[in-house]
Amino acid sequence: MERWAPGSWREFPIEQTPVYRDPAALAEVENQIAGFPPLVFAGEARNLKRHLADVAAGKAFLLQGGDCAETFNEHSADNIRDFFRVFLQMSVVMTFAAGSPVVKLGRIAGQFAKPRSSSIEKQGDVELPSYRGDIINDIDFTETSRQPDPQRQLFAYRQSAATLNLIRAFAAGGFANLENAHRWMLGFVKNSPQSERYQKLADQITETLGFMRAIGLDPEHHPELRQTEFYTSHEALLLSYEQALTRIDSTSGDYYATSGHMLWIGDRTRQENGAHVEFMRGIRNPIGLKCGPSLTPDGLMRLIDALSPENEPGRLTLICRFGADKISDALPALLRTVSREGRSVVWSCDPMHGNTVSAGGYKTRPFDRIMSEIRNFFDAHQAEGTYAGGIHLEMTGKDVTECMGGARAISEEDLRARYDTYCDPRLNAEQSIEVAFLVAELLKAERLARGVAEQQAAE
Repeated sequence: MERWAPGSWREFPIEQTPVYRDPAALAEVENQIAGFPPLVFAGEARNLKRHLADVAAGKAFLLQGGDCAETFNEHSADNIRDFFRVFLQMSVVMTFAAGSPVVKLGRIAGQFAKPRSSSIEKQGDVELPSYRGDIINDIDFTETSRQPDPQRQLFAYRQSAATLNLIRAFAAGGFANLENAHRWMLGFVKNSPQSERYQKLADQITETLGFMRAIGLDPEHHPELRQTEFYTSHEALLLSYEQALTRIDSTSGDYYATSGHMLWIGDRTRQENGAHVEFMRGIRNPIGLKCGPSLTPDGLMRLIDALSPENEPGRLTLICRFGADKISDALPALLRTVSREGRSVVWSCDPMHGNTVSAGGYKTRPFDRIMSEIRNFFDAHQAEGTYAGGIHLEMTGKDVTECMGGARAISEEDLRARYDTYCDPRLNAEQSIEVAFLVAELLKAERLARGVAEQQAAE
């Protein structure tokens, strides 16, 4: 690739990057990480790309989600287990509704850096650098804590390795058994205020699993029923860290970022001539691009040309984050342009970032606006004849009170009860599964509509 190298991004303008007081200390940490083992492997990234190619072709659905920003203090086996359990429940609901595979992609084991709207935070008369995620600085509002510290990259690497180790054990060691995930889901349905709405699908899954056992398709003899493939992703914000973990694959000779299976470019760092686009165009991982309201069809096509010039299926996922009140106006033009130009992409909906409001002194996201943006996303694709291929959520397996609404009707007054996030508000476990049931309904309707269209075309 012309003029590209893992460090060529350093010659380009860069946004959302911290300023370290000691460049020599930063370089020393980068050299250490460059000698560490990769966190993920090129072959795994290629497998994910093949699965995403199926999504782009309308043969699978992408479920991507996880923490707004991972932290060092909340790293525990219980938190990872609870997140993974909810994720499995969601995927089971969607799989049975869509009748097609669900690609499981977590925002985990690397999601430590966060873009900020301002580089400075002010409290009273004191101004300090903004908190940019635990890989960069600390959330405590002191001068020492807020100074970017390169040593934190070493902590992030080790935590990512430990998280990946546990997730791989969960995915392959029986925790992901389809019947376990269904039993957990049944507990949710029973306790949900909207239990009647969800019971029908739960009964269908129960009947299907019973039939599968009756004909000998049981988890004991069919490992595909007790194991699952799970991949990791994060925003590629801190490019010095990403460069240090970029390696040449010995089987292909291509460069892969080994910090995660998929990396994405945020809405604040997608400048066409910027450092983040420069870095991402050269790695061979599947990559994502956040698409916000300011992105024009022409601007999107220029970014697609830069990031996916070979038009390789599964290479590029467009993660749309418009807001419930803007998506119906902004998305259709992008869909038409990309479709007209014959580009192979995965279209995914991020209903979180465009729906952030302030209430009671907290950042929050109204659940009805999240659900509305998802519906509008599917409606736009149906109108344009394109495929709504995925969903991208900030979520947790914990019982937090950060997003208002949902079946439990979390109110503004309830936010203070369990508002634990360091950055943006997340869906709790129950709200996440509610989203899964909505997506299941929309996927089922889409599948039925496609079947009717194919039948009419055949006649």
